Amino acid sequence: MDRSDIEMIPPQTAWLKDPVVQSVCHAIAVEGANIYFVGGCVRDAVLGLGGSDIDMASDATPQQVTRLAEAQGFKVVPTGIDHGTVTVVAEGTGFEITTFRKDVKTDGRRAEVAFCGDMKSDAERRDFTLNALYATADGQIIDPLGSGLRDCLARRIRFIEDAGARIREDYLRILRYFRFHAWYADPEQGFCPDAMDAIAQNAEGLESLSAERIGSEICKLLAAHDPTQAVAGMQQSGALQRVLPGSDITMLGPVVHLEQALGLHGNWRLRLAALGGDASSRLRLSRKDAQFLDRLRNSISDMMPIAEIAYRHGFELASGALVLRAGLANQPLEPAALLPLKAASKARFPIAAKDLMPGLSGKALGARLAALERLWIASDFRLTREQLLAGE
Repeated sequence: MDRSDIEMIPPQTAWLKDPVVQSVCHAIAVEGANIYFVGGCVRDAVLGLGGSDIDMASDATPQQVTRLAEAQGFKVVPTGIDHGTVTVVAEGTGFEITTFRKDVKTDGRRAEVAFCGDMKSDAERRDFTLNALYATADGQIIDPLGSGLRDCLARRIRFIEDAGARIREDYLRILRYFRFHAWYADPEQGFCPDAMDAIAQNAEGLESLSAERIGSEICKLLAAHDPTQAVAGMQQSGALQRVLPGSDITMLGPVVHLEQALGLHGNWRLRLAALGGDASSRLRLSRKDAQFLDRLRNSISDMMPIAEIAYRHGFELASGALVLRAGLANQPLEPAALLPLKAASKARFPIAAKDLMPGLSGKALGARLAALERLWIASDFRLTREQLLAGE
């Protein structure tokens, strides 16, 4: 879609035709209130993408939305009522509806808001122009700022009005800028100079954010098809070292290239391992993710064969180790390199302790089991139970 005169959501958009979605819209509008789709779902529909949550905005207050929705038999959950948001649950699906708002006070981490009936004021408090798009229940696009649709179609990421002011309202917007660039931007256009200048001047503010918020954004960014340019921009602006001290982008490009050559989906944990730095504490990763990351990093210098890694820790870790080692060695990889890893990840050691009893017990039993397992692994998991026991 490269026209700038589009005024309707593409008719094939799933949520536009969904009777459940339309029933929620009807419930809020039945007494004359206005209800609009907003943000990511509109942006993605314009771009021909799917998968975004369906968010709505209204000039009705949270109390009015609650009353109107409940009158139609819907359950309403006050998920963020202090900020004007309630969730209307229809046939098991939740739809967030937020009253038009304007910022009263911000401190770089959170905002104090007031309700208003003005869509333009609501749009002005958002981060990027392509996120300030609205659509009516029948799919008519409304661009209250006059630049959101044009920027969206051009895949251009721009802050709304003054970039520095938007960033100082919430410093997380620095990371959101690079995430949106990785996911939506036309890479040939590069970065908006005003945005990069504002980010460089305000990068210190990132240190005021919680590790949870930073980690969430970094993980989403690294899950993009190719985040290399966006992460390079983070390094150029000084943002990367603020959120991931000690990191280096040198390995990221080769890792992404090798993932794509192997036909692997982008793995944010593998890409984080490639960047290095103190990720586990700075990003507050879950125990599972931190353990996976440590094993990936250890696999670079570990002498354990890749197939054994697949057998002991699974295909995902082994394929990541394969990519990291190949990237460091500047070696190409073909998809066929994954076949033995898939087989090894499914291999099951055919010997059980009872097979060696009562002849062996205690430490001797454990040592013999370990020796047989090493022999079996060295055979590329081919030796059978009978062949292994024949030497007993």
